[in-house]
Amino acid sequence: MGETSARSLLLTVLGEFVLPQNSPVWTATIVEVLDSLGVEEKSARQALARTAGDGWLCSERVGRSVRWSLTPSGRRLLTEGAERIYAFGTPAPAWDGVWLILYVSVPESKRRLRHRLRTKLTWAGFGSPGPGMWISPMPSREPEVLSVVQGLGLDQGAMSFTARFAAVGSEREMVLRAWDLDAVAAQYAAFAETFGGLEPASAHDTMLAQARLVHEWRRFPFLDPRLPAELLPENWIGDQSRRLFADRHAEWSDVAQCRWRELTGR
Repeated sequence: MGETSARSLLLTVLGEFVLPQNSPVWTATIVEVLDSLGVEEKSARQALARTAGDGWLCSERVGRSVRWSLTPSGRRLLTEGAERIYAFGTPAPAWDGVWLILYVSVPESKRRLRHRLRTKLTWAGFGSPGPGMWISPMPSREPEVLSVVQGLGLDQGAMSFTARFAAVGSEREMVLRAWDLDAVAAQYAAFAETFGGLEPASAHDTMLAQARLVHEWRRFPFLDPRLPAELLPENWIGDQSRRLFADRHAEWSDVAQCRWRELTGR
């Protein structure tokens, strides 16, 4: 497994188990759990070192062993991530038909900047139906998008406004151009196939299943813009998948947390 995947899994384990229990954890415990999730020891140790290098973990040597704790910035990062993940599992609010539209232009020559803009706006739930145009059915995200364009130094030439779709063109066609809903649906179907009938055989398997469940679910706030029901296909698979995530997480949580406490000696 690559370093990026190893680090991503490490962050899942830290957020799901270390964050709520708020206690140090030995290197050996983290390496053992990540090994069970398919991460080689070398990659696990590299992920720990990189995460500590970013200031999200701090280490303490006890004899020949090392244990790790979340730093204040690490706790903030994982708390914000957890809030986003679990808020994503709640039903979308009613929509009043108002769009937030952003126009921001980045020269083709500045590919890295274009990529950063796309990544940040996609994470914020925006789609792009045409060059330089980004849309969201959630005008409340205006402060977030303002922070994005200011942070990237693009606010001088950018423009934004709110509006309803008018008589020219098709609102549904605009949505299909802005977001690849078929691709999102395929990801949801794969998630449902993996976790829909999964029945862990032991407490340890339940802990690993919980980690995999959250790890897979973490991708969906980036993939799925959470469009209002009026803009989605009938019987949208995302709604079914959110219920599946909530049910499985609640079903496995107590056993998974108990097993983690056993591994950490608490």
